[in-house]
Amino acid sequence: MIDYDKYKKALKNLELQFANYRTLDPALAGLMREAVEESVIQRFEVCYDCLWKILKRYLSENLGLPDLPNSPKPIFRIAAENHILDSAASSDPRAIERWIDYANARVDTTHDYSGLKAKAALTLIQDFIPDAIALYQKMTSQSWT
Repeated sequence: MIDYDKYKKALKNLELQFANYRTLDPALAGLMREAVEESVIQRFEVCYDCLWKILKRYLSENLGLPDLPNSPKPIFRIAAENHILDSAASSDPRAIERWIDYANARVDTTHDYSGLKAKAALTLIQDFIPDAIALYQKMTSQSWT
């Protein structure tokens, strides 16, 4: 049986901090704004890492797929081939492209010292959260609360 608690907690933390980020006072000092942005990015990284690992386990245990790769992009491709991402993207045929974009953003945030790629990741997070929630609901058959 798969324990989704860590993934759910990481996603809730991301959801809450992103809401905080979106409602920041524009007059807030630059350093404070930057700290909140960095927190959102870090929570995205944690959530993303939990998500793809849980998805890999779901594909193995629930669909019986053997010998899965230990890398996120192939896991998302396999999930798309097995129609796991369909509900996460409202049957959008480009769902896999968005998940690959999220994977690229995750890698970029780790290796970006200028902050430009982190800013780009912040714009993707508003789409990532509902997709991650829908994927959680698909894997768990539970509503998001």
